Amino acid sequence: MDTIDTDKGKVIIYSNRTWEYLNDTEFDGILNAELYERISSDSTIKLFQSWDNDVCYTSDRQNNFNTLNDTIWLCLNPNGDEDFTMPVPGIMTSRYGYRKGRYHNGIDLDLNTGDTVRACWSGKVRYARYNEGGFGNLVIIRHHNGLETFYAHLSKLIVVPNQEVKSGDVIGLGGNTGRSFGSHLHFEVRFYDGAINPEQVIDFAHKKTRDDNLLVFKSLFRPGAKVTDIDGDGEVVAAPPVNISARKYYKVRSGDTLSQIAAKNNTTISKICQLNGIRPTTLLQIGKSLRVR
Repeated sequence: MDTIDTDKGKVIIYSNRTWEYLNDTEFDGILNAELYERISSDSTIKLFQSWDNDVCYTSDRQNNFNTLNDTIWLCLNPNGDEDFTMPVPGIMTSRYGYRKGRYHNGIDLDLNTGDTVRACWSGKVRYARYNEGGFGNLVIIRHHNGLETFYAHLSKLIVVPNQEVKSGDVIGLGGNTGRSFGSHLHFEVRFYDGAINPEQVIDFAHKKTRDDNLLVFKSLFRPGAKVTDIDGDGEVVAAPPVNISARKYYKVRSGDTLSQIAAKNNTTISKICQLNGIRPTTLLQIGKSLRVR
């Protein structure tokens, strides 16, 4: 429909009310040319990745990681620790792995609705919209280090597709949208659409990456892989389990009020409001799960 000159470049406006920078119209999705050349030049590696603002998985889940017979090196933090930012400061409440009859491809981090969610590494927003597959409001960022990160169940999207972001930039507000029971951030780390256990990459207890480098090999994508860590004596030990028994939810029924729910669960109205990012005057929705502990 029109073009507009801005201080960040020329913007194209389309008839469906979407827009993009002129220099994005021919962008091929390659942020790490060295990695792309390594994969595309090796005929034995059957991995594919495109740039698409409308789908979660640009390879249509056809990538075969069994073709990775060699190890691929990724430099996560070329400039050290300052390249990485924790998406939220909250504790982990659910791990990567098999859960409730299906595979949980990321981890869950605790937050309250409205809390700030930040980009882990610098890169470019590939996807920022409501996802009908269960993610709710979802942001996907492709990073210069070769990874993509998923930030799901957001209450508000702050970024738009094709927007460049830096590590630590605000990309959304935490929430409870999509297939979610209680406010939290579902966070995933992926390489060419293949889910990697985020704990293999990030030390969530110390809020930093485990290493400035990541070695990618086919067993990294094997379902059920266990996370190990090194203790102070140098022995390999299983990562400690996360205690989530303290979390409790209540499903709103017809006629319920906040005072009744608080009394039933031995808590207070103010605590329920704090845990769910609501006000005492908020209209309760029947069937919605509220966190009460």
